[in-house]
Amino acid sequence: MAKIVEYFIAPQSPWAYMGHERFMAILKRHHAQVALKPTDMVKVFAASGGVPVAQRPAQRQAYRLAELERWSKFLQMPLNLHPAFFPVAGDPGSKLIIAALHQNGVDSAMALLGALGRACWAEEKNIADADTLIAVANAVGLNGQELLNHAASQAVADELQRNTDDAIAAQVFGVPWYRVEGEGYWGQDRLDFVERMLQNN
Repeated sequence: MAKIVEYFIAPQSPWAYMGHERFMAILKRHHAQVALKPTDMVKVFAASGGVPVAQRPAQRQAYRLAELERWSKFLQMPLNLHPAFFPVAGDPGSKLIIAALHQNGVDSAMALLGALGRACWAEEKNIADADTLIAVANAVGLNGQELLNHAASQAVADELQRNTDDAIAAQVFGVPWYRVEGEGYWGQDRLDFVERMLQNN
């Protein structure tokens, strides 16, 4: 029986961007499946006491930037500490990913998630803009206009809400959040523990 990792995510997260490729490699190594769950972090923050970056105390904001720079250098991944379009709404990208899940399957949706992270954090693109979303989807071999049309459907909105409800019930308070056998791991710096859990189960 295949191992399953729940992957609570928001496409605007820099930490998701930096951990995504490594997470996919872990899934492949352990023949694990992913339950991809784009999530409305505004609602998750409201339920868990979190606040958006701009509302955090100055020392927390400064440390976040230091950590982003450390990790981007360590992983040798391009990252703009102050991207042109951030903060940015996550729901448009999340809905596009869900639309890709519905129409093209999880592999395509995972590829789209990675591309949206790069677009925001390395390519200075606005991932809440419709034309940008279409272009990013097209670039990974999907039909961006069709996905955008489906992303506006009630079925997609309902799934985003279910994912968000699931996240709150699982006591998620940040992303990326990985859940294996009911145990949660917050952040791309916990991927070693995710891999150990997959090795031991």
